[in-house]
Amino acid sequence: MATAMRVTGAWVQLLTDWLDRENLPAPTLRAVLDSRSPADLVPLPLWRDLLQQAVALRPERLAPGLEIGALIQPRHVGMLGYLILTCRTLGEAMLAYQRYETLFYGQDMVEAVGEGDQILVRWPGEITTGELADSVAIAALISFLRRQVDAPPVPAQVAFAFAAPAAPVRAAYEAFFGCEVVFEQAHTCVAFPVHFLAIALPHSDPSMRSLLDRQAQAMLSALPGSGSFDRALQHAMVRLMPEAAVTLPRLAAELHMSVRTLQRRLTQRQLTWRELLDRTREQLARHYLADRSLTLGDIALLLGFSEHSAFSRAYRRWTGTTPARTRKQMGEAYKP
Repeated sequence: MATAMRVTGAWVQLLTDWLDRENLPAPTLRAVLDSRSPADLVPLPLWRDLLQQAVALRPERLAPGLEIGALIQPRHVGMLGYLILTCRTLGEAMLAYQRYETLFYGQDMVEAVGEGDQILVRWPGEITTGELADSVAIAALISFLRRQVDAPPVPAQVAFAFAAPAAPVRAAYEAFFGCEVVFEQAHTCVAFPVHFLAIALPHSDPSMRSLLDRQAQAMLSALPGSGSFDRALQHAMVRLMPEAAVTLPRLAAELHMSVRTLQRRLTQRQLTWRELLDRTREQLARHYLADRSLTLGDIALLLGFSEHSAFSRAYRRWTGTTPARTRKQMGEAYKP
């Protein structure tokens, strides 16, 4: 069964920033927004409802979704945002997004297609997130890219799957994107001249990119195929592990619940806290061991162990063998 689409708690904070900019109290809406931590997974219907509540506070605005998306900062996209910042070029950044989109939406949907002298970054129209949410997302994408380069790139065309709005709103969309904007299309799509892919990003950091890339891969491997609570739980654990901060109280705080509630939820899954921590660490350890660029000391730190020997003892307890032996066996398995 396909995973239901969702967004992250970090993304939802775009609305908090917009409310602040507009000086809107909105206590009921803010209470919901403030209840979400960056690691939370927010169902798509809830995200759409929150957007509708927000824009209803400014009914005079022609295209409020574009205003909200324009406030994008790396923190709103979590690790994926920071990973993109460290890329060398716009092309590399687009590939990073394509590779890790599931961390954001819970699904891989985007595709990059070459068409003549253009590159099309597109999402199938039948899985649109809705008029308002799509507008926020594409406005955020373009605004994020524009902030990364000295000469902001202008798309060749932007397309949306939803019905064409009234003429004044269409004009607002074209003014924002600086190009032709079309509606009722088979894909939500941004078309760029292909030479844009070579535009250098000013904050490129290959070493940081490598570390963030590994952590993003680890998050993907840790996402189970069950419910949203399980995904939020393991996602939060992966984020906290490199800080050596994975404790039951800290994890409960990340999930905005009491320690007692978290323990009850684990009991329902026939898991103890220690079993959950060990299971997640073992799963990630196998993933990291397959990456030859990581030393055993690096892996120990990524898993939240204070030293290599502590990791080795724990790994032997989980598997009956050592990390070094597992890595050697992995290498032998890959030999022709």
